[in-house]
Amino acid sequence: MTTTRRTFLTAAGCTGLLGLGVAQTHGQNGDDLARDSFTLMSGTADATEVHVTTASESGPTALVVGGMHGNEEAGYLAAEKIAQWNIERGTLVTIPRANAEAVAADARTASGESDLNRQFPSGSEPETELARAIWGVVEEYDPDVVIDLHESIGIYDGDLVGGVGQVIFTSWDESASDDARAAAQYLNRNYVSRDNYTFSVGAFSSPSSEPTGLLSHKAARDAGADAFLVEVTSKDTEIGKRVQWHAKLVQQLVEEELLTAGGDGNDGDEDGEDGGDDEDGGNGDEGDDGSDDQNEPPVARIQSDAGGNSVERGETVTFDASASEDGDGDIVEYAWDTDDDGAFETNGQSAELSPTECGEFRVMLRVTDDEGSVATDDVVISVV
Repeated sequence: MTTTRRTFLTAAGCTGLLGLGVAQTHGQNGDDLARDSFTLMSGTADATEVHVTTASESGPTALVVGGMHGNEEAGYLAAEKIAQWNIERGTLVTIPRANAEAVAADARTASGESDLNRQFPSGSEPETELARAIWGVVEEYDPDVVIDLHESIGIYDGDLVGGVGQVIFTSWDESASDDARAAAQYLNRNYVSRDNYTFSVGAFSSPSSEPTGLLSHKAARDAGADAFLVEVTSKDTEIGKRVQWHAKLVQQLVEEELLTAGGDGNDGDEDGEDGGDDEDGGNGDEGDDGSDDQNEPPVARIQSDAGGNSVERGETVTFDASASEDGDGDIVEYAWDTDDDGAFETNGQSAELSPTECGEFRVMLRVTDDEGSVATDDVVISVV
């Protein structure tokens, strides 16, 4: 997002939420960040924590929500990691377990309750007390970006019935659509290694079409936010990978807003892996030990035997990744995308391409170090 609705942010407060069962705020300051948290629906089965991180440098506000459906584990686990991120500017608000009672029951909805993510009708008041409390956070912090994290049992193919995994649904403004496409492309190139599991982008349904009453829809229509609903798939995908996908997608969607100082959009990291000092837990896999030591990401380098990156049709080009390096460890995986489809289909330190048609062919290398961090490099070969 290149423009924001805010020019200045004051310190976050909770005065506008006192009528919504909000418990007293407690906070911690340090490292140029102020961290606060408070409880919505305090003293009830719906009680849930809201976390607010405010940087010393003013900037936009992002709201990240997980656990709207209690059986979608990856969303609330990722949101809990995101709540601990360090940010460079602006404000990060997270509600990791929005439907805490449903999360505790590992069920889509709380016992006797209807779907929480259908209780936010556009243009009118939310329909339940919990929905009104959550919307009160939106009204209080007026976020520029709202991201709601979900997961599905299937892969989206244009039919909502079969599942909607691997999609970023987005509001209709151009900036949100551009950010969603860039985030999907980044994940597909760097974190999705299986065919048919790549992320796509879809637009929110119209106000008159099902599904209706979604938080993200209301945030876009009633609060003017750039809003996203992210769906990852649990189909043959372990929880660590799903959490990683969520965290990395959020990182990409808010990087320019919160994770870079001065709003210059450049975090100084070759492959964009900074992510607020990588507070999403390294690579997001279950094996992360939570150490405070920051892993140095590897460097990917492609060398080829194509003189001047130009070859004749039918000629075989060999690509070599042996010049790649990792300053504080070892590279444990080399993966290649030689047909520019976003999927890394070839493994090994080298790869070959034998183009039979003229044109330009893009080849990408992805390397992974022993801590799970990745880096990419690419080269374009002209075939004459």
